[in-house]
Formats: sequence, structure tokens, C-alpha cells
Amino acid sequence: MEAANDFRIAVKAFVVSDAGELLLVKRRPSDVHKPGVWEIPGGRLAPGEDPFEGVRREAREEVGLSIEVRNPLRIHHFTRDDGQRITMIVFLCRPKSSTVRLSEEHTEHAWVPMAGASRKICPEFREEIRIYKEFFSARE
Repeated sequence: MEAANDFRIAVKAFVVSDAGELLLVKRRPSDVHKPGVWEIPGGRLAPGEDPFEGVRREAREEVGLSIEVRNPLRIHHFTRDDGQRITMIVFLCRPKSSTVRLSEEHTEHAWVPMAGASRKICPEFREEIRIYKEFFSARE
């Protein structure tokens, strides 16, 4: 039987600016899970924490942004490099400002045009970019 702390729910903020740029952050090189990769802001929820509130909290803590949470974009289920099992909800979000203030969890950030985001982001989030492009290019 697995321990309760071996499973967590996490949230990520797929933050897209009015200019169509995706906010990416680079994990610190000493991180236990995926060190040095470019990803999107987010993290694990506290037990019982509302996912919508959690993604807003993670955006404030990791990148200093206030965000508007639109809709869930995708759900992942995976095992982290350290063995913890995660169900992750990725939310489509819009920033209420563009000034980023990184926490110690990341070393860099970049607003990347959606057209080139797949080349920079870690492979685990390329499907979100594909879904976003498919949905929004069909609406334009």
C-alpha cells in the first residue's frame, strides 16, 4: 500500500499575454525534478486546496503575477523523478500585469511567442501548446 504523501494534486498556469506570448520559467539546476528545464509556473496543492485558488497562489509565489484563470486546458497523470505520483491540472490563464518577479525556484523567465514556444519548453507541455494553437487558430 502506498503512503498518502506519495500522491499529490498539482496545478500549472499556462499564462498567455494579450500579444499571444507564453510565460516560461527555467527550473533551478539543483531541483530534484527536471532540473534546468523550461516549463510553466505552478506546483503542488495543499491538501483540500481549491485548484483555482491554488493556481492563483502559485503564480503569485513563483512569478509575482496576479492572473485571471480561464479554464482547465489539460490534465496529466505521471510519476515525478523522485517517485511522487501527481495528477496535474493545467489552466489557461491571462496575466493582469506583465512584470515578473521570480522566486528562488526558478533562475530565468521569458515571454515566448506561441509559434516558437514548443522549441523552448520541456516536452511534457508541448501538447498544451498544440491544443492552444488548434483552438485559437480555429477561432481567428
